[in-house]
Amino acid sequence: MENVAVRGRPREFDVDDALAAALRVFWTNGYEGSSLTDLTDAMGITRPSLYAAFGNKEELFTRALDLYEREKLAYIREALDAPTTKGMVANLLHGAIDLVSGDCRGCLGVTATVTCGAEDSSIRQHIEGIAANTHRALVERIEKGISAGDFDAPADPEALANYLKTVLQGLSVQARSGMSRSQLESVAQAAVAIWPSR
Repeated sequence: MENVAVRGRPREFDVDDALAAALRVFWTNGYEGSSLTDLTDAMGITRPSLYAAFGNKEELFTRALDLYEREKLAYIREALDAPTTKGMVANLLHGAIDLVSGDCRGCLGVTATVTCGAEDSSIRQHIEGIAANTHRALVERIEKGISAGDFDAPADPEALANYLKTVLQGLSVQARSGMSRSQLESVAQAAVAIWPSR
């Protein structure tokens, strides 16, 4: 049987590298602040190549978010494995500080949620889905800590998970506003100190 040649020119760039470059642009500028020119320049590709490989800007951002969750938010999964609830909180906050005080300051999810308009509802829903998964994991870990006797007094897993979410988002916003790493660490230390478990 005769081989049929694939039509069109072969892709001349690494899709994973291009996606990582797009992630950095979105992380730095937010969704609406990242133009197609910003993206193609950083990715080293043309607009037709972007469309062929990733679809449109929204689809590219969704894939960048998935990469962000898989790689940059791995510290959350690792923190959940700490032997105590207080250890989990400490690991979670310090992992977040490592993330938000790097070259791309702040959290991509927080930045994107704040900057996305109403017309970007599918993006907002995707971000909220990631946040909901994290929230459920935190609630379950706190419930596990309650069962293990980490808490000396009655504890509300939902309220404590919301408290952690608020602190994490606050660290992101403050990092993006220019707060130093040492200042962020002092916030984390205070949050760990008042965490109501052993």
